Amino acid sequence: MTKTPSYHGTGLVNLVAEIEHRMTGDSRSPRLADPSLVPDAETYVIVLFDGLGVAQLNHPAARSFVGASVAELEAPFPTTTNVSLATIATGLPPSQHGQIAHLTWLPDVEKVVNCLKWVSLTGDPVNYDYPSVLPRPNLWERLRASGVEPITVQPGDFSGSPVSRVLYRGARFEGVWDVDDLVTATTQLASEPRRFIFTYVPHVDFAGHVFGLASDEFTEAMKVAVSAWEGIAAALPPGAALLGTADHGLLEFGEDQKHLIRDPHFDSLRFAGDTRGVHLWGEDDLIDDLAALTGGQLVDPLQLVGPDPADLAISRLSERVLLAPEHRVLLPRGFDKRLRCYHGGLSDDEVEIPLLVG
Repeated sequence: MTKTPSYHGTGLVNLVAEIEHRMTGDSRSPRLADPSLVPDAETYVIVLFDGLGVAQLNHPAARSFVGASVAELEAPFPTTTNVSLATIATGLPPSQHGQIAHLTWLPDVEKVVNCLKWVSLTGDPVNYDYPSVLPRPNLWERLRASGVEPITVQPGDFSGSPVSRVLYRGARFEGVWDVDDLVTATTQLASEPRRFIFTYVPHVDFAGHVFGLASDEFTEAMKVAVSAWEGIAAALPPGAALLGTADHGLLEFGEDQKHLIRDPHFDSLRFAGDTRGVHLWGEDDLIDDLAALTGGQLVDPLQLVGPDPADLAISRLSERVLLAPEHRVLLPRGFDKRLRCYHGGLSDDEVEIPLLVG
């Protein structure tokens, strides 16, 4: 039986639900199984370190994170950024918020769309009503209705981007340009009561994808992330609680572990999803042939994306998902073959994310 990420007590969605319940008295998803992990506060700050899975805490530069880690949580499936960020922005699992893959089949435009960049597989921009992507009310709108001000602290060049318009409808957007700016903005904003501040730190994920886990660049990125955490923790005003987590972990793959799917035998299949969990539509025999060729495992996507699936998610889900073998990534045409690290699957290194308390 395929491991299923938690949505009922130890998942990222449950951390969001815990904080929402603390601030409003209600939540759309189950709270943490152990609520004592989260301190009481008037204002909450969550810092999300993109790519900082539990496995990344083994890095020598991650010592401060190890000391702050109080529990392990599980990222939603697929273990990828836009899905986890949508989970935070809604307090819902993917089955209900509808962001069910990095590369998502959108029936209303009849295209597979990169839902971080909002481009097609050929790189063409996809025009969309971005603020309508996530269900209403989202987390930010529910917080506002309860008298809590939601604020997101993000890299300044994300302002007005399609993905920001998707994710942060109803939240105040505070752009920053370096780590010192990020620390200052986060801590100053936390000085007011009844605020929920969500701060995003991208460095670890970027360095892992581009340079690999053993690179000097990855070490430097980890040091930057640690400096952000330590800086916020040191300057956080009274009455505010600091939490940290991630959207997924990282796995590194060599060129010989990348399975390029180029055989014309499979050209009639539609491919979407992620390199570690490929969404497939087409003839059953062809899908079975591909699974046999790659050594992957075929699963029903409804088993993995969470409970009570909404019609929107169902319309985007494939007939089957092909989970890549442990030490492989699957790369149909249009999937990025240039990276060093990948994620999106169900290995512990991809699913397990830390809960940090400052």
